Amino acid sequence: MRMARFLALVILLTSCGRYADFTLPAPESSGPRAPFTWEAQPEPVVPHGDSSDALNPSIVRFQGAYWNFYSEFEGRTWHTAAATSADGITWTKLGRVLSPQGWEGSYIAANGSALVVGDEILYWYEAGDPFRVALARSRDGKNWIRHGEPVVGVGPRGSFDERAVADPYVIHTRNGFYMFYLGQDRARRQSLGIARSSDGVVWEKLRANPILEPGAPGAFDENGVGEPAVWTSGGQWWMLYTGRDKGERRRLGLARSADGVHWERVSNLVVSGSNSWDSQVICDPSVEQMPDGSIRVWFGGGDVARPDQGLHGQIGVGVLRGQWVAR
Repeated sequence: MRMARFLALVILLTSCGRYADFTLPAPESSGPRAPFTWEAQPEPVVPHGDSSDALNPSIVRFQGAYWNFYSEFEGRTWHTAAATSADGITWTKLGRVLSPQGWEGSYIAANGSALVVGDEILYWYEAGDPFRVALARSRDGKNWIRHGEPVVGVGPRGSFDERAVADPYVIHTRNGFYMFYLGQDRARRQSLGIARSSDGVVWEKLRANPILEPGAPGAFDENGVGEPAVWTSGGQWWMLYTGRDKGERRRLGLARSADGVHWERVSNLVVSGSNSWDSQVICDPSVEQMPDGSIRVWFGGGDVARPDQGLHGQIGVGVLRGQWVAR
């Protein structure tokens, strides 16, 4: 029986082009690298307002403005809402643009990753039960067309993402699309994996997933890792991610990689909330490389340590500044 299950797993992992061995393109040689320092604005830039929580910002430049597609919880359901800004600091809310429907269930259509490709926005987000990754497209940021079925589903029995696929963060390189995402196994361990795609619709997962697992006992991320944000500079790939401790307090950690697949933690940077509104939770990073070499980071924060909602979540902004490397 064990041999039969093993063979079935091998077939699943090697068939249909769903799994592959790959690395990311060579990292950008110039730009900032560790050691990084962190500085955040003291007040949130997107308050939760009448909602319970406003979290998970995903920021893009589109049609001459910043667009923020963020998660909004109104007491029963998570939605994706939108806001616009001229400078990334002062935001005008536009309301909800996506709510769960069909296979997505009634709880969540949020925690997404937006990317401008040509004249449209692609937005990958989590939904359903179990969580899977969906895709929607828009040419104006307000009206969306869903792809239909999930584009990234859960893995086979025994895999690191057997029970959930969530928290997508997508980047686009000359070699195509890469999605960093959270996977949850049957023991409810939350680790990070990666998948690649030529079109953003059909994805194949890295055969060697996961690429980052929970930290050692007593570490700030011992209870799980998620919500990655990835960029390249200074001869490395960099990843900000959310770490959860045993008390569900959340902080941001930093990891680096030479190939985008093999990652090591940067131990001298763990970002905690330093204000009353984000004193218990700082999470959900979205990054922008600035002309001055700094990395601007939008993030979610809350004053209640919980794993899901009811954090009094709001969105803030900070800056990572590193050591500059010339080309």
